Amino acid sequence: MTDIVLPQVVFTDLDGTLLDLDTYSFAPALPAVQALLNRGVPIVFCSAKTRPEQEVYRQQMMTRDPFIVENGGCIFIPEGYFPFECQYDRVVDGYILIELGTPYREIREALKRLKAEKGVNLRGFGDMSVEEVAAITGLDLEMARRARQREYSETLTEVNGPLKVEQALEALTEVGLNWTHGGRFYGVMGSNDKGKAASILIELFKRKLGRIRTVGLGDSLNDLPLLAAVDTPILVQKPQGSWEKVELPNLRLVTGVGPVGWKRAIAEFVLTDTPEQGGP
Repeated sequence: MTDIVLPQVVFTDLDGTLLDLDTYSFAPALPAVQALLNRGVPIVFCSAKTRPEQEVYRQQMMTRDPFIVENGGCIFIPEGYFPFECQYDRVVDGYILIELGTPYREIREALKRLKAEKGVNLRGFGDMSVEEVAAITGLDLEMARRARQREYSETLTEVNGPLKVEQALEALTEVGLNWTHGGRFYGVMGSNDKGKAASILIELFKRKLGRIRTVGLGDSLNDLPLLAAVDTPILVQKPQGSWEKVELPNLRLVTGVGPVGWKRAIAEFVLTDTPEQGGP
């Protein structure tokens, strides 16, 4: 038997994981990001953030790999990234799009129906100005503008009406929607999730690279589908120093909040090049 070091692919959440939850800085993790880029390890963003938001971080970190937006609403693949044809929905601005989510317009219409039928006012980014989004998120005005450019999900910031929050969220399913909690706000979407999108990309990477080892990093419950889809799921600490209560086989808990934990996780579980037992 020989030891084989498999090609690796890293899938990562952004807010609270690669990015600081309050400052949105990735500075503590930058050395690890650079180390992965130097080794040619793909870094796939898998976040609730929109395409316009993620493109800023892709440019700043100089990543060129596919990315997953709005909790699995759509996969964006740079044209020519995979050396073969794959099924896709459309091509936009040099990206091949695999769309898994419900269009934003339909989500907004469903929320309006819920308000009319149940008297529940679920206030989201679409009900707010750029300035209001900036104030509630801590984003600057440009990033708040990008955060409002939603295509496959809505971010809820407030629930008003006769129903309790739990009842209001349960009522979302009655109008054909699902929800998740990212640690600060609720996300409303169709049947998509991070894990479904990641699984599609994993199969494409296997076609390109052969056997691979996939790593997923997150910090909150909405990362659970992603973590369940990868070989090595990793949780970084939340700001209070705890970890999200998640039960998964092979789950690693890394000390360090947000990007500090991200850097440590990459050093311990990716850059070590841990071999697997291969064939003769």
